[in-house]
Amino acid sequence: MNEWNNFQGEKWKKSVNVEDFIINNYHEYTGDEKFLSGSSKKTNRVWSRCQKLIDKEMITGVLDVETRTIAGIDNYEAGYIDKRNEVIVGLQTDEPLKREMNPKGGINNVVKALSSYGYQMDKDIKEHYSEYCKSYQDGIFDAYTEDIEKFRRAQVFCGLPEEYGRGKILGDYRRLALYGADYLIAMKERDLKRLKGSINFAMIRMREEVSEQIKALKEIKMMASRYEYDISRPASNAKEAIQWLYFAYLATVKQNNGVINSFGRNATFIDIYIERDLNEGIINEEQAQELIDQLIIKLRLVRHLRKAEYKEYLIGDPTWVTESIGGMLDDEKSLVTKTSYRFLNTITNLGSSPEPNFTILWSEHLPANFKSYCNKLAIDTHVIQYVNDDLIRSKYGSDYAITGSASPVKLGSQMIYYGASCNLVKALLYAINGGKDEITKEVMVDGIAEIPGDKLNFPLVVKNLAKVISKFMTVYADALNIIHYMQDKYAYESSNMAFLNTVSERKMSFGIAGISTVADSLSAIRYADVGVVRDENGIATEFSCNKPFPRYGNNDDSVDSILTDVVKLLAKELKKQKLYRNAEGRISMQTTVDNVAYGMSTGATPDGREFGGSLAPAANPSHGYDTSGARASLASVAKIPYLGVCEDGIANNFSITPLALGKQKSEMILNFDELIMQYFKAGGQHLNINVVSKDKLKAVQRNPDKDNLLIVRLSGCGVRFNNLTRAQQDELISRTFHDML
Repeated sequence: MNEWNNFQGEKWKKSVNVEDFIINNYHEYTGDEKFLSGSSKKTNRVWSRCQKLIDKEMITGVLDVETRTIAGIDNYEAGYIDKRNEVIVGLQTDEPLKREMNPKGGINNVVKALSSYGYQMDKDIKEHYSEYCKSYQDGIFDAYTEDIEKFRRAQVFCGLPEEYGRGKILGDYRRLALYGADYLIAMKERDLKRLKGSINFAMIRMREEVSEQIKALKEIKMMASRYEYDISRPASNAKEAIQWLYFAYLATVKQNNGVINSFGRNATFIDIYIERDLNEGIINEEQAQELIDQLIIKLRLVRHLRKAEYKEYLIGDPTWVTESIGGMLDDEKSLVTKTSYRFLNTITNLGSSPEPNFTILWSEHLPANFKSYCNKLAIDTHVIQYVNDDLIRSKYGSDYAITGSASPVKLGSQMIYYGASCNLVKALLYAINGGKDEITKEVMVDGIAEIPGDKLNFPLVVKNLAKVISKFMTVYADALNIIHYMQDKYAYESSNMAFLNTVSERKMSFGIAGISTVADSLSAIRYADVGVVRDENGIATEFSCNKPFPRYGNNDDSVDSILTDVVKLLAKELKKQKLYRNAEGRISMQTTVDNVAYGMSTGATPDGREFGGSLAPAANPSHGYDTSGARASLASVAKIPYLGVCEDGIANNFSITPLALGKQKSEMILNFDELIMQYFKAGGQHLNINVVSKDKLKAVQRNPDKDNLLIVRLSGCGVRFNNLTRAQQDELISRTFHDML
């Protein structure tokens, strides 16, 4: 096959195996960034037009919406930014930043979203979907139990994917470039023929889903043909490889409005094509960078139509277009290539941006030049996050990618059912209040003993908490089982699934919010004789401590062990649940829902947090209480067990002042690297780092024009500081900003 000229290896040619192709053909790069090129004239013209559109969008909230055509893989004519200068083409609709309607999540949701921005849906579409089409949201609420409804109203569960797609399902989009659509269709048709035997529910569903995947691949071919590309065959050069890969990804964001739209792990794969073209004189370095720059431009334009209040829970309206870069093949050889640098160079060429969500697969064995380059960009721009490749690779191998903030999947053979998060602080308050909600006074969990007297008894609170957590996990599992059943039934992501093995492992993520508040509160009860004031219903309204107590985030085992015990209890209870399609449950300490919104609907807690006060995001220590320095804070978070316990991810959203790292840039980079190395060697799994002072954030808050493009890292994602609400900005500023190592 001419498209595979000069490519080595045999295994990948006989069956779909992108990992084997990479191992046999990539070339590790250990040099520095000096070879990199600036942006081309074509790229500058394309990006200049995009910047003007993005500026308008930031003012209006939404630039434009298509109200006459619904979302779909091939429902739009070809769209361009600047056709004459685009080298990588394709948009979600027919115009840049025009959003599409996706009524599969509920027609009323779309109507409300349109109304938020002054649009109205086409009457025929509204009538058709209102009367004749059932959405997955309709199905979900038809099946919800009384307990689920009660827990939702009390804000025990938040951000469930009931009206937008689950989104964490990541296809291996590299397959389209390496094999072409016709080969992938043939493989799926073969799989369909092999699905024989007893025609039971599972078999019927599998046969229908594979048929849908085949249709999706054919639709992707039609969509690509609108741009005058024939993707039936494998890509024959670097430009085609990137274009084919992007078409595969584009189909998924056209079809689905998932909250998480991860891109995968593509730099090393693409580098193989670029190196071949460079060696053959087909392109030069500027043209190689041009291809990557224009790909990244397209990824920066991913948008979905959501209700305005959506931003209260998913702050900054992130899309999590996560691209995983770096990592090791084994303990000696990295997967870093020149294109790893080219991807990151887009931050310089195009300016910083929240998306894509660049994620460095960090290992102490990565080339020193590459680590230094990443660290400099992270310090200067806040666009980069890190995960522990040495830890993850021990379980997932070398061909995994991060989807969302910190969730690893084996590319092509695993999927994750997304699950938002559960407010664990509510569980603690129910344990204290005899199973009653502290706001509604309603009994939420039966059989929880009242705690007598005006002092909280630690053993009794812990005993009650275990019972409440058991109930929480049961109701949580019931909710997610219903959600994912209905999404498969009414909004199946055939475009994503077409790039996965027909038989793939299924994981289900169970997000946990408020772990630091729970740990600190239990520490207070244990070590500080917490007094309690109750109202006429016996509900605790105020707490008092007569002495200091250990706080999570200071590398103190007396409280850190309490936190890890609670996490292990959560994992133990999760293992008891029977999950949809035999999925494996995974605890997630990487809340994507807004900790501000959660805190507003949660009562006062024994650690001193007031009614309505924000919770710390993800696995972070509570704001301002990790007072022993950066290293101590990181050491506490690193104790949370990952393998077998929190395998969906343990997000740490960390802030440090520039002066704490040093006065000279070289010193800052070395100290930055040391912090990451110590954290990951201690067992940490994920790290966001803001290198910024509170004073700077306050100055931008007072005068937004001072730095309109300031990016900050929040809960596993980057957002523009000025896109946050005032309450969200205040919450970020209230976090701990370490001023000493």
